[in-house]
Amino acid sequence: MPCKINTFTLSESGKTMSTFQLYLQLGIEHIADIKGYDHILFLITLCAVYQIKHWNKILILITAFTIGHTTTLVLATFDWLRISSDWVEFLIPVTIFLTSVGNIFQQKTEFNKGMHIYKYLLALFFGLIHGLGFSNYLRMMLSEENSLAGPLFSFNLGIEAGQLIIVGGFLLLGILVMNIFKAKPREWNLVFSGAGFGVSLVLMIERFPL
Repeated sequence: MPCKINTFTLSESGKTMSTFQLYLQLGIEHIADIKGYDHILFLITLCAVYQIKHWNKILILITAFTIGHTTTLVLATFDWLRISSDWVEFLIPVTIFLTSVGNIFQQKTEFNKGMHIYKYLLALFFGLIHGLGFSNYLRMMLSEENSLAGPLFSFNLGIEAGQLIIVGGFLLLGILVMNIFKAKPREWNLVFSGAGFGVSLVLMIERFPL
């Protein structure tokens, strides 16, 4: 039986896409969708201060963010948590803004243990906010599903796969730029953190709930 999302039947070459594949694909497409660039911009600013040699620190940071957005994604999808979408859309660029400001004032890429713990807790908290943004999209997709657990799991897995692709691509780009153009890590950080600062400031003004 074809898997339906709203009024669409998704199949390819006569073969029906499984529910797992469908929501996995939706998760990847949602995080990688350029129209939802605020999530992409957050990931970039989150990692702008790091280099590939800090992969273990990045992994823990992304894990903290994952735990945060998975928590609120589950709570909001099962309708156990409700927050105005206007406030969610406003708070997402706030997370980008605060991350960018922190990066700009950060002089070194090597931090003490206390600073890293602080950044992980911050990523966890920011993940909670982004999870609410993901849930607004997912809730519409689940309107015709009898069970939520399976689609929720595969959608979240797709989000994580998309995040890893974005972060991995960004770090590889950093390697190329620093090796070919001899850019310094501080300059790399300032370019992307500055962009995050400017774009998020505009978004905050545009999305402020009146």
